Parts: sequence; C-alpha cells; structure tokens
Amino acid sequence: MGKPTGFMEYKREVSKDRKPQDRIRDFNEFHEHLPRERQQLQGARCMECGVPFCQSGMTICGMTSGCPLYNLVPEWNDLVYIGNWEQAYNRLMKTNSFPEFTSRVCPALCEAACTCGLIGEPVATKENEYAIIENAYEKGYADPRPPRVRTGKTVAVVGSGPSGLAVADQLNKRGHSVTVFERSDRIGGLLMYGIPNMKLEKQIVERKVMVMEAEGVTFVTGTDVGKDLKAEKLLKDFDRVVLACGASNPRDINAPGRDAKGIYFAVDFLKANTKSLLDSDFQDGKFVSTKDKKVVIIGGGDTGNDCVGTSIRHGCKSVTQIEMMPKAPDQRAENNRWPQWPKICKTDYGQEEAIALFGHDPRIYEATVKEFVKDKNGNLKAVKIVKLSWEKDPESGRMSMKEIPGSEQTLPAEIVLIAAGFLGAQKYVTEAFKVALDQRTNVSTSPGQYETSVKNVFAAGDMHRGQSLVVWAIREGREAARAVDESLMGYTNL
Repeated sequence: MGKPTGFMEYKREVSKDRKPQDRIRDFNEFHEHLPRERQQLQGARCMECGVPFCQSGMTICGMTSGCPLYNLVPEWNDLVYIGNWEQAYNRLMKTNSFPEFTSRVCPALCEAACTCGLIGEPVATKENEYAIIENAYEKGYADPRPPRVRTGKTVAVVGSGPSGLAVADQLNKRGHSVTVFERSDRIGGLLMYGIPNMKLEKQIVERKVMVMEAEGVTFVTGTDVGKDLKAEKLLKDFDRVVLACGASNPRDINAPGRDAKGIYFAVDFLKANTKSLLDSDFQDGKFVSTKDKKVVIIGGGDTGNDCVGTSIRHGCKSVTQIEMMPKAPDQRAENNRWPQWPKICKTDYGQEEAIALFGHDPRIYEATVKEFVKDKNGNLKAVKIVKLSWEKDPESGRMSMKEIPGSEQTLPAEIVLIAAGFLGAQKYVTEAFKVALDQRTNVSTSPGQYETSVKNVFAAGDMHRGQSLVVWAIREGREAARAVDESLMGYTNL
C-alpha cells in the first residue's frame, strides 16, 4: 500500500454541495469536487485490508454489505494515491461497466463496509471513483475501443436501462453484434428519465452511449417491443434475446378519492419533467408544474426524495413526504453492527432543500393515506392520513401495521405524487415472450441463472430480481451477458 499511516494522517474529505438556496434555481448537478491533488490524498486513507469488506458484496441480515460488483476498491484507491490514473481506470473497468453512473447515484455500499468506518470515517471511495472516470474521459483512456474480431452471433436487448446497457456493453466487447431496443425517445431507461438531472446530468448518459455506438452497439429508440415489434420477430432475427425492461409497474394507493385530478405516479412526474427540460428547457409546458402548489408525496425512498427536490425547483408552495416506516435512529443501534448496512436516518438533498426553504423536515413517519379529498369539480384539495403503529401478532410473531384510532389528520394538497415502489415486470412484455413469472411478477429463472422458461430468452435487472439499485442492475447485466455468451459459444471469458 502507498501510505500505511494515511488513514491516521488525513481526514476524510468529500465534495462540497452548492447551498440549497442556490442549487434549487436550476436542474444542474450541484457537487463541487476536490482538485486532483487533494483527491489523491483520499486514496492514501485506504488501508488495503487483508480482508477488504468494501468489495465483498455479501448479504448480511437481509442487507447488502460491500460492493455487489466486487469492485477492486483497495487496488484503485492505492493507484489514485500514487497518481497512476490510467491503471486505476483499467482496474476500475475490470468490474464496473459504468462508473460514471455509480459514482453519482450509488449509495456507496462500499463505504458503509469500509474497515476505517468501524472506528472512524470510511475512505471516500465513491469520490475516488468519480475522479478516476472523469480523468479517464479527459485523458482519452475512456475513448471507444471496438472489438477486433466479430463472432457472427446476434443478440437483441430489450430495454436500455443500466442492466440492458451492461448486457450490451459486455456482449459487444466479446464480439457479438448487439442491438438495443428502447421504447422511449432517448437511450438510458431509468438513467435517462427515472433519475432527475441534478443527480445525473443527461449528457453523462449520452456520452457513454456515444462511446458504445462507436464500439459497434446499435441502438433503436421509439420501439416498444411487444407492441410495435413482435416478440416472434426478435426470436427469428436474433440468436438470443435479453429482456431488461425494468420493474415498470408502479404500486398504487387504493383509497377513496383516488380518481381526483392532480394525482400522479412519481415515475410519470419525473419522466415528463426531464423530457421537457431536455426538449425545450420547460418551454413546451409538457410537464406537471408544482409552482405555487401544495404538494404531498407518498413514499419515503430515493424516488420520493427526487420528487421533493423536483417540486421545490418548480417553486411549490409547500411539500410533505409521507412514509409508512418509523424514523430510523440517528446513530447505529446496538443490533446493527458493522459491517452491516447502517440503518440510520438519512437526510437527502431534497429534504435538505425543504428544510432550508420551509424551515422543517418534510417527512411524516408511520403514516398512510386514508382518503383523497376532492372539491366539487373533482380536483384534489386535501389528503386525509392516519398514523400507524407496529404491533407483533401473538400467534405468528410477525410485525404488522395497525391504524391508531383518533390520529387522523387532513393535509391540504393540490398535487399528490405516488412514490410507493414498483411491482415487477409489465404484463404485455412477459406475455409477448410467454416467459414464466414468480410470485412477485418478476421473470422467473433457476436460482443464480438468467435464462428464462423460453429457450434463448434471458432476463436481467429489475424485471428479474425486482426493484433495486443501479449497481445491482449493472451486476445483473454483466452476469446475464456471461450466461448469454456461454450459451452462444459453449464457453465464456467474460
């Protein structure tokens, strides 16, 4: 290791954020990253552990600990410290297809499992990853590298989110001819339209897509497989088909008044917002404006937070976020020891902005919607909520939520955004390919496998494992590509 005492000599330092009052004026990324020389010192903090939990990708108590991609974290942290940026890039790309995405949107599972975090602050691995990939584009290390030999095999990938792109990238590097079909007008899936621009600027997605195109991947947009293009034609025209369409069925809230005008799914709200931003800088009016509106968001996860940040940028009058789960502790509980994922309360960028703008945290915990209240014209005017308590069933021992009598509360609301998660693959796609589903309506495969019940059809990403993180989607895509390659060639070196 380059600096055996680095973790004692240097304090953790990460990028600074623009102040909330400043950054809410635009939809640009708001992190101000360290200069390269100071970033190298952050690499010196890595201890090159004999047992590097950061790259373990284990499941402990139902939660992921360490990087699911098994990134060679200690290696490229050390290479950052000694200034060998090209080799750092090569080692990073050995396991991660898209560090330009994960270094921006991943929750840094590697850092949560860092040994330094056991007694102090973890290594700034996510920031090091960002510095490696951005330096690589600047210096030309990330320029297109088309495969020298083509195998003559063809693969269709349905869906261009992180999983579909990972499949395409890996199989193209192997020499297979890959065509990616995307139903939207732009490539990227979740990366393009599910994640707001301030978390992942869309030129970053387009930059990588251009590299992949130059390397030989074919992209077809505006084509909805299962509707515009029949499954039978893909199976006839391509040697293999990979379904990577995501978990696209948003979970609904079935409460009285659900038909009120002004209730939207978060995914539709966010997509329309980003598309209008990219198409016309909001001049076309084809988005849901929250300007001067009282907004209620149902769901406490990342998507709910993205809705908070987006609503604030449009100039909402107020914003409230309803979450069914209780507030997590501010510090690790005794039964949540390292290297488990720390179940502590996280105040994300959207909540930070709400606190700065309105003077309080927008979240209401342990609550659910009882009724959407309409005015005489059918427009939403309020939301009735009720507080919940978690109780253990004396017979089964399972915890369940019970309404607390007399805890009802009415919140004024002109717009409601439902960010309650997703419920598996969309039916028209799975029916078109006649693939078997599991109990959660995800595409079913044998454990640890990616080929579906239909010969030559594979599945990967959220429609295979259920709604998850970008980093898991990339891993699924890479593993599915390996399975496809082996089925085509009889062996694989991916």
